[in-house]
Amino acid sequence: MGTLQEIDMKERLELMEETASRFSDTSREHDENVTFPFENFEALKKIGYPQVTIPKEYGGGGISLWEMLKHQEIIAKYDGATALSIGWHMGIIMDLGEKKSWDEEKYRKVAEDVIENGALINNLATEPATGSPTRGGRPETSARKDGGKYILNGKKTFATLSPILKYAVVSATIEETGEVGNFVVDTDLKGVHVDETWNSVAMRASGSHDFIMDDVEVEEEDLVSFRTPGRKSPAGWLLHIPVCYLGIARAAQEAAVRFASVYSPNSIKGTISELPNVQEKLGRIELMLLEAEHFLYSVARKWDESDEDARQQMGGELGAVKTSIVNKAVEAVDLSMRVVGAKSLSADNELQRHYRNVRAGLHNPPMDDMVVIGLAKESIERIRDTEREASGI
Repeated sequence: MGTLQEIDMKERLELMEETASRFSDTSREHDENVTFPFENFEALKKIGYPQVTIPKEYGGGGISLWEMLKHQEIIAKYDGATALSIGWHMGIIMDLGEKKSWDEEKYRKVAEDVIENGALINNLATEPATGSPTRGGRPETSARKDGGKYILNGKKTFATLSPILKYAVVSATIEETGEVGNFVVDTDLKGVHVDETWNSVAMRASGSHDFIMDDVEVEEEDLVSFRTPGRKSPAGWLLHIPVCYLGIARAAQEAAVRFASVYSPNSIKGTISELPNVQEKLGRIELMLLEAEHFLYSVARKWDESDEDARQQMGGELGAVKTSIVNKAVEAVDLSMRVVGAKSLSADNELQRHYRNVRAGLHNPPMDDMVVIGLAKESIERIRDTEREASGI
């Protein structure tokens, strides 16, 4: 098999399975040492993965959101941190190419670097004082106009992929206007520094360090967009978040089933997989994950088949997918640990890593409270509209 772009979808998924299956060999090592799995990303670059979500008109693979999620689930089953990390790049480069939200020449230049060199991109918006940008805080990172350039100063936290990132899209408050702009920062520029502070108990191998900018000089053309207040446009690519945790939950399920199929305490005949109470837990896990899969992939297919106007109405569904699937994944991992018992708490057992990693999903956007409140408002508005129509108002 060649690169992903040279083969059909069935072969692409098989090649991803073959490639990602090796990631589990070093997952524990990177987790324990808080090191970045450079070798995983080199393997993904070797098969041309970073470019397959770039639209075909720019030389990429132009794969669907549905297929991207299938690849991401495979990666997550073997290494959750790698899946979450590469997922940001895959989704962002897809979204930018489809929406054409940047100047075309700027996007084309970045896309060519991805295709030719495997360059990676991520949006960096979170800061110590403002927290998640989804809550509306203004960035303390500043952009000062200096002739035909901008001078950037500030710090971004949770800068996933920072050890290997080529392009960072950073939000900054423009001093002269007070507007919030998004700037593309080449990480090779003078004044860019990564402070290796990441020491979370979850996703320890994601390289989510602090990204520091000290008088970083960028061109005017590097100001690629502005943050607009109000309702955010729905983003299907963010489904890379829930599918990552679905993959982790599947890995936990497999670990639990393998254990139950061989563990035979001397108090019973056969293995614990034959016990009704164990089968009940394994059955509940399968039920939850089947529900999660069907919900996620049906919404992804709907996104792929919808035009832009229809996609603008999918915000509630996309948020519901994230909230539902992440919470099901958390519960599925917990049940998997209950099947295995105290042995699952051993540092030598992969389940404790899955347990820590899956909980990170609860803190990825969108937050559960915002999703649920949004769904409540949508249901109220829908039912009120129906009643008005029925009454002829």
